[in-house]
Amino acid sequence: MASSSFVDYVKIYLRSGQGGAGSHHFLRTKGNPKGGPDGGDGGRGGHIIIEGDKQLWTMLHLRYTKHIIAGDGESGSKSLQTGANGEDRIIKVPLGTVVRDPETGEIECEVTEHGERHIIVPGGRGGMGNDHFKTSTNQAPRFAQPGEPFTECWKIFELKILADVGLVGFPNAGKSTLLSVLSAAKPEIADYPFTTLRPNLGIVSYYDDKSFVMADIPGIIEGAHEGKGLGVRFLRHIERNSVLLFVIPADTNDIKKEYKILLNELKQFNPELLNKGRLLAISKSDMLDEEMMKLMRKELPRIPSVFISSHSRLGLTQLKEMLWAQLNA
Repeated sequence: MASSSFVDYVKIYLRSGQGGAGSHHFLRTKGNPKGGPDGGDGGRGGHIIIEGDKQLWTMLHLRYTKHIIAGDGESGSKSLQTGANGEDRIIKVPLGTVVRDPETGEIECEVTEHGERHIIVPGGRGGMGNDHFKTSTNQAPRFAQPGEPFTECWKIFELKILADVGLVGFPNAGKSTLLSVLSAAKPEIADYPFTTLRPNLGIVSYYDDKSFVMADIPGIIEGAHEGKGLGVRFLRHIERNSVLLFVIPADTNDIKKEYKILLNELKQFNPELLNKGRLLAISKSDMLDEEMMKLMRKELPRIPSVFISSHSRLGLTQLKEMLWAQLNA
């Protein structure tokens, strides 16, 4: 699937429905020409609702949707008849979607389960008919409530991918290749920076029909939290991962330094990311012998680590075992 088909951010104008007006009708029949008030209530204006849909993994269907407007409620009528409610507008979104206020940046709600619904812009309430206002001293009220007005606003929809393991590393660290080997995912792979321009998901099989979801996040560079490179566009996807797998190539000049740079980018973006489980995979290790690995191990960061090669499959079974243990700790 082309990278342009992955959409994880949209900003949409939303307008709920206006409430219908209450009726100020009076009962008039041949036998009762001066009956009392029988005006019905107005209908509620339509809500704007979001609903989680596990069949969606991108917001491509919303990319060119700039305005969503719910239906207005109908006015009440005679014989205490309530007006029909305005049509709700339901926006289906992938799991992991959050809704933000564009002015404050505040998260208003998030959707993590299939079928989960949230009213993000409520419709106006219908006005009460004149029947509600009759009293012992005013038997014929000639007024009714108008319906509440609609609400209009802009909302930001952001997708944060739901995955168990997030791959973290600089461009060309071998993350996409690793994902393609461990799962059935087929990410674009080439020897140049930012080959991965969208997150890729893969299901990694484990023993006894067990599995977990792994996400390849586009390569981070130093200064990504400030918007450099691909900037913060994809860093938010890491927030949903339970375990972070740092991938650093064996031919890196200073593995510990590169790890600290990656860790700092995550910390600057969101300090809570440092509370997640962490593993280190030294990729492209088929170029190393046992003696070299032994020497390098002394200089590695003090987190669980493993030497791997996606091409020779070195260490991949051990890596899956370590990930599974972290996920179920």
